[in-house]
Amino acid sequence: MRLPWRSTAVSEPAPSTLLVPRDTDDRLDRLCDIIVSQGLCDARSMERGRRIAEETGQRIDAVLIQLGLVTERGLASSYAELLDIPLTSPARFPAEPLFADRLTSRFLRHARALPLALEGDRLVVAVADPLNRFTPAAIAAAIGCKVAIEIAVPIELEAAFERLYPDAAEENAEGDADAEASEEDAERLKDLASEAPVIRLVSQIISRAVETQASDIHLEPFEDRLRVRYRHDGVLHEVDSQPARLIPAIISRVKIMSKLDIAERRLPQDGRIKLPVRGQDIDFRVSTIPSLHGETVVLRILDRGTVALDYDALGLAPAVVQRLNRALHLPNGIVLVTGPTGSGKTTTLYTGIIQINSIMRKIVTVEDPIEYQIPGITQTQVKPQIGLTFAHVLRSILRQDPNVVMIGEIRDLETAQIAVNGALTGRLVLSTLHTNSAASSITRLRDMGLEDYLITAVLRGVLAQRLVRRLCPECRVPVAAAPELVRRFDLERRCDGGPMTLWRPVGCSHCRETGYRGRQAIAEFLLPDERIERLIFSRADQSDIEQAAVEAGMVTMFEAGVAAALSGTTTLEEVVRTLRGEA
Repeated sequence: MRLPWRSTAVSEPAPSTLLVPRDTDDRLDRLCDIIVSQGLCDARSMERGRRIAEETGQRIDAVLIQLGLVTERGLASSYAELLDIPLTSPARFPAEPLFADRLTSRFLRHARALPLALEGDRLVVAVADPLNRFTPAAIAAAIGCKVAIEIAVPIELEAAFERLYPDAAEENAEGDADAEASEEDAERLKDLASEAPVIRLVSQIISRAVETQASDIHLEPFEDRLRVRYRHDGVLHEVDSQPARLIPAIISRVKIMSKLDIAERRLPQDGRIKLPVRGQDIDFRVSTIPSLHGETVVLRILDRGTVALDYDALGLAPAVVQRLNRALHLPNGIVLVTGPTGSGKTTTLYTGIIQINSIMRKIVTVEDPIEYQIPGITQTQVKPQIGLTFAHVLRSILRQDPNVVMIGEIRDLETAQIAVNGALTGRLVLSTLHTNSAASSITRLRDMGLEDYLITAVLRGVLAQRLVRRLCPECRVPVAAAPELVRRFDLERRCDGGPMTLWRPVGCSHCRETGYRGRQAIAEFLLPDERIERLIFSRADQSDIEQAAVEAGMVTMFEAGVAAALSGTTTLEEVVRTLRGEA
C-alpha cells in the first residue's frame, strides 16, 4: 500500500529545530567530545557553538555545520564513531530507486534518507541524521520490514537524489511545492538568524535598551533600512539604523528568541523572551505585525528592578494615595484605575495589591499578560486562543472564595457583570478601564450595558492617571512665568501675589540630553457620594459627574499637573502634551 506523503512527512521536523529526548542530548554531548578529540574543531569554537545552540534552541550538530566549525564529512565520521554505524560510500547507492511506489522522493529528500539495499528481512537506508528516530520508523512502517541505517555525507546523498529522481519536482502538486518552498524559506531564515554577527547585533540592541532604561524597543522595516527606536519616558527616540539586507535576519532572530513561527509573516504574533542582561533576568513582551516592507516588531521591556512599586516613587499626591488606600481596605466593591495604554495603570494596581497583601487575604489576579510576579499572590494569565478568557477564568476564581480579585481589564459586558457579581457577594474587585477621566469611566460602564443601579451598588472609587516626564534635577533651570501663561492657566491664585517661577529642561549627560529623566503620575480620584449616585441614576453625562466630584473635593488631573509644574518636577508644556495628546 502506498504511504501518502502527508502521513509520512507532515510531522517530520527540520534537523535544526528537532525536539530531542534526553538520551539524544547525552549523545550530542558525547558527539561534541569526539569532534574535539579528533581535532575537527577546537574546544573554544565548540564552546561558542554550544552557547549559540542554547540561545537559539537548535541542536549543536546543526549549529556547528551552519557556522562552518566542522565539515559535513567530519560530522558524518563522528556520527559513525559515536554510534558504531558504518559510514556509507557512493558506491553503495543503488542504480534505480527502491520502493518508489511506497516512498515518495519528496519524503526521502525531506528526511534526508535513501534506501540502499534489501538484505534479507531488513532494508538498509543511508541517512544524513542518524540521531533522528522518526525517519527509520516511518520507512519501516511504509515498507513493512526492519530498517538498518548507515551514515551518508549530505553532499553525496544529494548527488544520489539528483541522479535517481531527476524529475521529482514535477511530481509535486502546486500546493505541495508552495509548502516545501515555505519550509525551505523558514530554514533559510533560521540560518540567517543563527549567524554570529546577527546574534551579537540583536544582543547589543537589547542590552543597550535595558542599560538606558528604555521601556520599549521598536524594530521598523522600511524599503532602504531597518529603523531601531527606543521609548524613553514615554517618547520614542531613533537610536540606530541597519541596512535593509539585514531585516529578515534580525526579525527572524527576535522571533526565534521569543519562540514564534518564523515562517508565518502574514499574521500578527505575540511571544515572550526571558534573558539575563548584566546579571539580571529581564522579561520582554514581543509583538509582531506584518507591514509593507516586512514585519514590525515591538519588544516591551519588563524590568522588575526598574519599577518601584511604591506610591512615593510613582509620584501620586498624598491626598490621592489616602483616598485610594481607603478604598482598597474596604471589604467589597469595585475600584477602577483608568487611563490610556502606557499610563501606568497596572503598576498602580500592583502597588495597591502589595499594600493590602497579607496572610489573612487570598488575592487572585487575572491578567493578559502577567507583567510582574508578586510573592504570595495567585496570578493567572488568560489564553483566548484556547477559550481561557477573562470571563471564563473569573467564573472559576469566584468559586475559590478569594478576598480580592484583580482583573487586568474590563473589556466587555460579560466580564463587567461577573466583576459586579463578585463585588456583590463580598469580594473587593480591582480592575482597569481605557477612559480619559475618572468620570467618563461611569459612562463607559453604562455604554457596555451595565445597569445604573449596579454601578452605584458596587463602585467604591475611580483613579484616573497619566504619566508625565520628570525634569532632570541635574540640569533644569528656573524661569519666570510669562504673563500669558499666568493668565491662561490661572496661576495668579497660586502665587500669593509674588513672582511666579516655572522650570524648563536643558539637557545633560544624566538625561541623554533630553532634559527629562523618569516619569511620575498625575492623577484624580473620584469618590462616589450620594450626589454622584443621584446623577448616575438620572443618567447625567460625565461633565456633570466630574463637576460634582470637584465640588466634593476631587483635584483634577490638570490641577495635579499644574501643581507638579510649579513644584519643579515637570513643565506645563509636558502636562498639556500628556493630557491633550499633543506632540
